Amino acid sequence: MVIRRRSTLPLWIAVPVGLLARLLYRVRVIGDSNIPASGGAVMVSNHISYVDVVVLQMACPRPIRFVAFKGTGTGWLLNWIFEQAGVITVSPGPSSRWLRDSVRALAGGEIVCVFPEGEISRTGQLMTLKRGFELMASTAKVPVVPAVVDGLWGSVFSFSRNVYIWKSPRLMPTPVCVAFGEPIPFGDCDPVTTRKALMNLGVLAFDERPTLSRNLGHEVVRRLARRPGTVAIVDRTAARREVTGAQLVAAAAVLARRIRRTVPEKRVGIVLPPGAGAAIANLAVMCAGKVPVNLNFTAGAASATSSIAGAGIGTLISAEAMRARLPDFPWPERTVDLRAEIDAAGGRRAMAPFLIAAWVLPNSWVARVVGAPARGGSDEAAILFTSGSAGAPRGVVLSHRNLLANCQQISSTSILPNNWVMLGCLPVFHSFGFTFTLWYPLLMGCKLVTTPSPLDTRAVIDSIREEGATVFLGAPTFVRPLLKKASPADLRTLELVVTGAEKLTDDLRQGFQEKFHLEILQGYGLTETSPVSNINVPHPPVTTDTADEQVGKKVGSVGRLLPGMAARVVHPDTGEELPTGEQGILLLKGPNIFARYLDEGPGAQGSHRDGWYVTWDLARMDRDGFVTVEGRLARFSKMGGEMVPHVTIEQKIAELYGYDPGEVQAIVVVGVPDSVKGEALVVLTTLDLKPAEVRERLSGAGFPNLWIPRVVRRVDAIPVLGTGKLDLRECKRLAMQTAGR
Repeated sequence: MVIRRRSTLPLWIAVPVGLLARLLYRVRVIGDSNIPASGGAVMVSNHISYVDVVVLQMACPRPIRFVAFKGTGTGWLLNWIFEQAGVITVSPGPSSRWLRDSVRALAGGEIVCVFPEGEISRTGQLMTLKRGFELMASTAKVPVVPAVVDGLWGSVFSFSRNVYIWKSPRLMPTPVCVAFGEPIPFGDCDPVTTRKALMNLGVLAFDERPTLSRNLGHEVVRRLARRPGTVAIVDRTAARREVTGAQLVAAAAVLARRIRRTVPEKRVGIVLPPGAGAAIANLAVMCAGKVPVNLNFTAGAASATSSIAGAGIGTLISAEAMRARLPDFPWPERTVDLRAEIDAAGGRRAMAPFLIAAWVLPNSWVARVVGAPARGGSDEAAILFTSGSAGAPRGVVLSHRNLLANCQQISSTSILPNNWVMLGCLPVFHSFGFTFTLWYPLLMGCKLVTTPSPLDTRAVIDSIREEGATVFLGAPTFVRPLLKKASPADLRTLELVVTGAEKLTDDLRQGFQEKFHLEILQGYGLTETSPVSNINVPHPPVTTDTADEQVGKKVGSVGRLLPGMAARVVHPDTGEELPTGEQGILLLKGPNIFARYLDEGPGAQGSHRDGWYVTWDLARMDRDGFVTVEGRLARFSKMGGEMVPHVTIEQKIAELYGYDPGEVQAIVVVGVPDSVKGEALVVLTTLDLKPAEVRERLSGAGFPNLWIPRVVRRVDAIPVLGTGKLDLRECKRLAMQTAGR
């Protein structure tokens, strides 16, 4: 047998290591043709585990020389391995020997690989890139080949769950993808350009994960069957009720069987509050091979009617209590009661065989017994309607791949360990509530505690205290009341509070820190991103005396992109990509990005530009990868060629008048058409503000005349949607009336 040497290790080490690695890992390679056939090149790669070097060498057709840090506590064994493998070591102190050795190897035609983050990522995200690789390439005048390894986060050799090694090993071979990008000329390989290349490769590599081709319902049944006796949901809708994994599977299986027999349509409507009922209904619909459509019952009859018609819903699952509570909702003729449907399908007697199966059969067999389709991938999995804050709600078509990817992306940050207790109070028709307080805990093993509404602050506080919740997710609108109504003892078990959907204000962040000693972490996403694209994470612990402190969060930002995502910031008018740090329209790419809107038809690209989703949010991204979102383009006015931010004006007025935002927004700035300046600013407020005084105070605060509203209108209430967001369409209507347009 002829063995082609593909490693700098001696053959007596390389052969057994290579054979062992092939038993443990199934490596898929993308773009290996981008590696120069000869000559020197600097390879730069993300660094998520101690076996990255092995996997990279398995994927690369040429031998690789690695650059590694050699500290005083490295140990004789690792030093010996470094020596045998020809590793170029970087020692503590100002020595540049590593650079001379690297340049010599590159000049000799070798590929030299460096991990520009400096050490293993302890958050799962791409950390700050250091400039050593740039110096290597420019000195040796060789290109830089970007490379990304995906699939090793979560292994015993990664820092997932904040520990190395001390984790249960994976019993099956791990699927890993290595993607190599086009070489970057040495004159263009700065950290910003290289970071973009690595993020783009990360999208390609993440998208190759085999699990993304599966069916979400099938995967949830499998995960629940792994822990049949564990409490999956504590439902506090009325009387407290615990529901185990086996019970969820059995109830969903019985209901799915009835749905297959009685519902001819592809899509099934659901109107239920957060809780066991909503979980059973959604899982049953998906296991029946159909598509759940959770309808917004707070948006008004016209919006609901439009959504029902647009989705082609003929059957809607709800509960008698919901029908009594919502007399004006446009209930379809075939609206069925969840409990009555389960009883009609055989009730407890029919559930018994599935309960037994969940306890005695392998989890993959249970999913087959339930009848859940095994394949999903890019097929339609769910439809959610946008809030319609700046226009009519639109149906967002999410695939199984989208939802599975977003759950895995969040899991890859280790921000939500599977042994934590999550409070779920967000409505299921809200994208955040749908993915992360419904599917994520069922899929990943977190215990879910549900309350019917995020607006019932007392119920939320009681649930956190009595159930020992460790995670609370919600919009700032729903988090703010806790400042006034909760005591530190009420929230003593909370470990993590994450907000999204709206900007996190400094007063709320600081107030939470001072009263509860809890830092609120801000994230970002949209219904179209399934929904999370960015999140701040806690700074990871420093593991050794020589390890650098890694930054996981930055105040004012929405955090770094999740693994498997890429971003661009472009000029609002020209579409040209802007330099790092400049404000523009945020574009996103990743496996969690939806394919189309319901009214666009298959294959439509109206919401995408050259494969990138256009968010229409104004944002900036720094060189470390942190994104700061300035607001929706709809919340800016273009006046005299300048972008005027409404939120900045609102915050300054509140500050000048000593107004505490409290629980309800009382000041909104709206732009209306103006024949002279393009747009004019109107202030809607529930406060008694005099227009002349507002203008005088803003002018005294140094605001330019262009930014000072000329019209102030008193209103009874600021229009908001059921999700807590501003109803910008209604605000615009009121402002237009005020301006006489």
